[in-house]
Amino acid sequence: MGIPVLILGESGSGKSTSLRNFSSEEVGIFNVAGKPLPFKKKLSKLNNARYEHIIKSLKSPKLKRYVIDDSQYLMAFEMFDRAKEVGYNKFTDVALNFRNLVQFIITGTPDDVVVYFLHHTETTDTGKIKAKTSGKMLDNQLTLEGLFSIVLLCKTDGTRHYFETQSDGYTTCKSPMEMFEKEIDNDLKSVDETIREYYELKEEKK
Repeated sequence: MGIPVLILGESGSGKSTSLRNFSSEEVGIFNVAGKPLPFKKKLSKLNNARYEHIIKSLKSPKLKRYVIDDSQYLMAFEMFDRAKEVGYNKFTDVALNFRNLVQFIITGTPDDVVVYFLHHTETTDTGKIKAKTSGKMLDNQLTLEGLFSIVLLCKTDGTRHYFETQSDGYTTCKSPMEMFEKEIDNDLKSVDETIREYYELKEEKK
């Protein structure tokens, strides 16, 4: 049973930058939007990745950790592709495709594979920060954070970048008891190490 992890944050909050301490042998990146990484280090990535590319790779994973960068674009691009369709079926299909990807990671990948979804946020009318979708119609079909046991929120105060690991009532972030402190550095490699230690996922040393 693989582990999906949701990393939320506004554009520029440091989601992609949190990958900076991984080596190219440690992580594979599905780059949905095809944009360059915000640092010089070269990491293994597949540009313009879609559902079929991600699932094909995860059926026989060669690595222990993967990242879906800008995962909200999986939904957005599908909505653009089907923009001329009328009716509500496309909203159900978009929600179902995203849900099926998360469910495949949980049921179809090895126990020690962790897949990180780097995902943009939006603020609701009530002021709550949540995962961005393609509109309220899609929200009626899918509560995205409910698919994940670990949801971290990437934030910056202008001088530092960090992850929030528990909700203050105005966010949807969450994590298992005693896994993290309330605020941690936005270092996804350190997060990965903590998750593996918490769940006792032993990784063979090369």
